Amino acid sequence: MNRELFHLGPITIYWYSFFILTAFVVGYILAYREFKKEKLSLTFFSDYFFYLVPLTIIGARVYYVIFEWESYASNPLSAFAIWEGGLAIHGGVIAALLFTYYYTKKHHVNTIRLCDIGAPALILGQAIGRWGNFFNGEAYGPLTTLGTLENLHIPKFVIDGMYIAREGGYCHPTFFYESVGCFLGFLVIMLLRSRKKAHLGVASSLYFIIYGTIRFFIEALRQDSLMFFGLKVAQLVSILMVIAGLAWLNFAIRSNQFYHRKESVNE
Repeated sequence: MNRELFHLGPITIYWYSFFILTAFVVGYILAYREFKKEKLSLTFFSDYFFYLVPLTIIGARVYYVIFEWESYASNPLSAFAIWEGGLAIHGGVIAALLFTYYYTKKHHVNTIRLCDIGAPALILGQAIGRWGNFFNGEAYGPLTTLGTLENLHIPKFVIDGMYIAREGGYCHPTFFYESVGCFLGFLVIMLLRSRKKAHLGVASSLYFIIYGTIRFFIEALRQDSLMFFGLKVAQLVSILMVIAGLAWLNFAIRSNQFYHRKESVNE
């Protein structure tokens, strides 16, 4: 699998970077449309997103490097080479949540409402971003057979890319499973958000439940998981995400608060 997309003189553009950038662009467009649809402040949104993107990338990278420090200890500067892969989604989500809480409190904006708007954009972005792992030859599962992959009706080009020479055979495309799962989760969240009477907090709580569940089972197959005392970090965090999401969903429904589509974000 060729990791390089094209060259601009001495600069090499990688597929991994391309898909990460595409994920952010698509996420921005989707969230922007939601803000516009609800008659909210587009200036606030643009400023918020301007800071959110780099902080999310930094959070995803720092999280990954912390749990993979042995790989970077001999050459710490390599920790900045994000085009080589190594962005942990959970780290990005944590950074995004912390910044969102800070920024909404600073500007007196409803934090949960902003999270609801961002939830479908986030999970769709994750569905897109996972394809960067495909071209990097990472985020795959255990060895399997060509026949098994064909019986799952996986696209041929994906199957071809799942022949991992260093593993000596075909591997499960866990990146593909997660991408499809995230896309389906996106459809579910958008369907519920489109309802005329939508509970405040349901979209964001469903993100935690859906993605936490998907990632827990996908991580069980992953061969390159981040580990902590012999346990897969992503599975531990995913369990916490599901628990938090269920508690959040219960609170959202019990609070009986709904969207008022025409109110201003600054009111």
